[in-house]
Amino acid sequence: MTRDRPHQMIISAFAAFAAFGSCWGVWGGSVPRVQHQAGVNDGQLGLALLFVGAGALPAMLLAGRALDRWGLTVAAVVIGALGVAGAGLALTAVNLASLCVGLALVGATSGAADVAMNAVAGRAEKVAGRPVITRAHGVFSTLVVLASLATGWASAESLPLAVPFIAVAALSMAACAFLLKTLPAGVTHDRIRTADQAASDGRIAPFVLIGVLGALAFASENAHQSWSAVFAHDELHSGVGLSAVAPAVFAGVVAITRFSIGGLKPVHARTVLLAGAMTAAAGTALIAITPTLLVAGLGLAAAAAGTAVLFPTLLSVVSQNVDESRRGRATSVVTTVSYLGFLVGPVYVGVWADAVGLRGAMVAVAALAVGLFVLTPALLRLSGFGNPTHHSNDQATSRTPLSAGQQPSC
Repeated sequence: MTRDRPHQMIISAFAAFAAFGSCWGVWGGSVPRVQHQAGVNDGQLGLALLFVGAGALPAMLLAGRALDRWGLTVAAVVIGALGVAGAGLALTAVNLASLCVGLALVGATSGAADVAMNAVAGRAEKVAGRPVITRAHGVFSTLVVLASLATGWASAESLPLAVPFIAVAALSMAACAFLLKTLPAGVTHDRIRTADQAASDGRIAPFVLIGVLGALAFASENAHQSWSAVFAHDELHSGVGLSAVAPAVFAGVVAITRFSIGGLKPVHARTVLLAGAMTAAAGTALIAITPTLLVAGLGLAAAAAGTAVLFPTLLSVVSQNVDESRRGRATSVVTTVSYLGFLVGPVYVGVWADAVGLRGAMVAVAALAVGLFVLTPALLRLSGFGNPTHHSNDQATSRTPLSAGQQPSC
């Protein structure tokens, strides 16, 4: 077994999340210019964006198997590939067909990178014996905000569309080289594997249950990220410029929250999940009834703080209770099921908005958080992760209440 170096593992996780956040920050700030270059209308753009999910979902499942077969260095390859795919999109998206192909490639590399970097963060948290995952997600959120702002500046200066994408591609390749140097080569196995643990190989049900909670969390998060500007403009009659600040406020609060509570250990996971769900529900309900932009901003901040802690905490719980030989597949199952919620969240708001208006849709989003609050204790118990324990090194084996001494593995 290759010996992991905790400090290097933590830095590697942060580097991967920074590169990933930069890629998506540039994309988020470039959508209008990409649409103009490709010459597509809003409906065609919506169709093209479906190709992101179409590419991501199968890649997420394949990435887990690749990680378990070839080790964490897979993360280096897919992080570099994501940057290259983004630059390729910016250079070649000149019509609907090329835009769809480019977004499918971006989706595939992004989906694989998502699984891989979370596996790296999970391994780092386990070998370091201290929380890593939530702060790594904070690095992602921070870089999304910074890259979005930098892209906005590049647009204001009339720089070519490809410039920020090429810059991020260079950053991704640098991250790739760094990860190849610092991540352990080969497949890592836990030192101690009991017969019960070996017998549990192949079980995915516990991770699907955790993924269901992650899907509810992501649906709430992306609902706000995608619709907050529209709500501010349509319901509170703010100007276009002021409305555009809402998603940045949401992402900024998410980043601050993740850094602030990132030191909490998985033993507090249930409390964090319940508190996060109720905070998100309360903040969203406040948005639904507010008459002013200021109060809506407070509600949005509360919703951001609540949703910020959910998915990283779920990953942290799983990370502490999975055999290293199955970490990739476990992470891919949780991440893939959760990602379905990310895809559905904005559509969910749109359906409710058509039926009862945007304020009613916000009530429906609050209901997602309430549902998460209600389901969390039951699904944690059924999955076997109801009483997570924190392990500081490989010499300890994970325990969950699935059965006496049995550990769920994918």
